[in-house]
Amino acid sequence: MVVDNKGRISYLRVLKEDLLILRITPNEGQVPDFKAGQFLTVGTHIPREGKVIRRAYSIASPPEQKSNFELLIRWVRKPVPGRLTTEIFNIKEGDEISWVKPTGIFTINQTKPDGTPDQRRMVLIGGGTGLAPFIAYSLHLKSTNSKREIVVLHGASYVDELSYRELLTQLEDESIEGGRDKWNFRYRASISRPQEWFNRTWGGQKGRVESFLRPKAGTDKSPLEELVGEKITPDNTCFYVCGWQGTVDGALDYLVPKGFVTDRQKRKDGSYDVKFESYG
Repeated sequence: MVVDNKGRISYLRVLKEDLLILRITPNEGQVPDFKAGQFLTVGTHIPREGKVIRRAYSIASPPEQKSNFELLIRWVRKPVPGRLTTEIFNIKEGDEISWVKPTGIFTINQTKPDGTPDQRRMVLIGGGTGLAPFIAYSLHLKSTNSKREIVVLHGASYVDELSYRELLTQLEDESIEGGRDKWNFRYRASISRPQEWFNRTWGGQKGRVESFLRPKAGTDKSPLEELVGEKITPDNTCFYVCGWQGTVDGALDYLVPKGFVTDRQKRKDGSYDVKFESYG
């Protein structure tokens, strides 16, 4: 049985007409314990339907943030307007909203099947709002003083959809300034519509986010391999991918032929190298 809890919108930042960041503060107590990568089911009463509509959203805030949940939400407008997201994009700070205790299995693997620590580089590939769980991952790993190498790759159509660009750039600056032996973090983004006028100032990677995995013309190295300074293999790197199914498929089309195994097709010993979650 679904157990609804009550909360209020304590922060609302509209990034563009169909993309926002919001925070939900519980009416009673603090945010319950959860794992980075899990999702929160939120709901609100839709008067014209006479019932509560609920949807699940990845939590962008880390488990250590106990005052509120933070979510990154896109307004679904095609092929028909989303019932809940349409309500959310008309919501105001202070308004009440219901939420269900976090759950989900798209979490960080800290150990291998044999119980030894998994110290491989973590490459986190987020398409659009699929970046949200990786914000939680990154902040959680930093707060726990993780020494694992972390690379966040984010893809969007437009520059103003790089929702956590300032935060992620700051996290990389802290890695450079403090030393990668203390906090080993890199962030890169890709814009898939560089030809459009709004993106005219963009000088970074162009194409879909999975283009970071493909060798550049005239070389056998991918942009990701150039960034980390070595060949990417299942022995030194594991991947987490979140976004539309096209983003997941695009990443797997490159990784699987290279010997990477997904969590849906584990090896006999239970090991795998790619964990993914899609939302369409």
